[in-house]
Amino acid sequence: MKVGLQINNFTFPGGPKQLGQDLARIARTADEGGFDPIGVMDHFFQIAVVREGRIVQGGPPEQKMLEAYTTLGYLAANTSRAHLIAIVTAAVYRYPGVLAKIVTTLDVLSGGRAMLGIGAGWNEEEAKALGIPFPPLAERFDWLEDTLELCMRMWRDDQSSFAGKRFRFERPLNRPQTLSRPRPRIMIGGSGEQKTLRLVAKYADACNLFPTPDVQHKLDVLKEHCEREKRNYDDIEKTCMFHFDLGERGENIGPSIERLKGLAKIGFTAVMGGVKDIWKPGTLDRMTREVLPAVRGI
Repeated sequence: MKVGLQINNFTFPGGPKQLGQDLARIARTADEGGFDPIGVMDHFFQIAVVREGRIVQGGPPEQKMLEAYTTLGYLAANTSRAHLIAIVTAAVYRYPGVLAKIVTTLDVLSGGRAMLGIGAGWNEEEAKALGIPFPPLAERFDWLEDTLELCMRMWRDDQSSFAGKRFRFERPLNRPQTLSRPRPRIMIGGSGEQKTLRLVAKYADACNLFPTPDVQHKLDVLKEHCEREKRNYDDIEKTCMFHFDLGERGENIGPSIERLKGLAKIGFTAVMGGVKDIWKPGTLDRMTREVLPAVRGI
């Protein structure tokens, strides 16, 4: 099982003045330690994961949050091995052609390490707060599919005009081309059975799900979509969101490894993990020393 790192919190004790140095240290440690990919959320405000009435991950919107693709460019300069990804891009935050150029630029400047992580987007409150148009769900899915189709065409150097469900593209020129061959890998996030998982089967190299009680059913639905799209289900990497809280003395390492083994048994081959107190020196070192080797072979 592969373990990717999602850096999803930027509220570090050193504050904004120290944030660049802290982030560079975290990225280098993760890169050298074997995390792949390294990613960030595509949010402008912090979000909170609440369980049983308490925040277990993230925080209130007033906490620090960096823009995703600027941050990934910074991470590219401070890493040399790991792939780089937004987990996941809200399609409607950027016009399709602009996003294709952004990911192409990241791929070229990172030496061929960019991935496109993308979904329809969900945070209406965040979008409206910043004046970002946020169309109804059906229109967001049209936007998402237009983006996926455009990226596929631009990355195979197809400059012919075409009309999508929402946009018309007159000449999708892409220079320079990506270094990734045949193109950057695409990961679609979300578990919607009618639309999202159908788009995974049609376009994606990987899916990204949450470890909910019905996650096995979601994988079964994806398999059905693959059959309809005449796509090999096994060719799609199954990734799952995960949260690592190792405990003050490492007491949660064993239970975390067992949970990862459970995900592997139902078909997941990778997790995208946020790490509690990632800013603390030694936290990622413990991950690379005790967790990654234990799950690499499962």
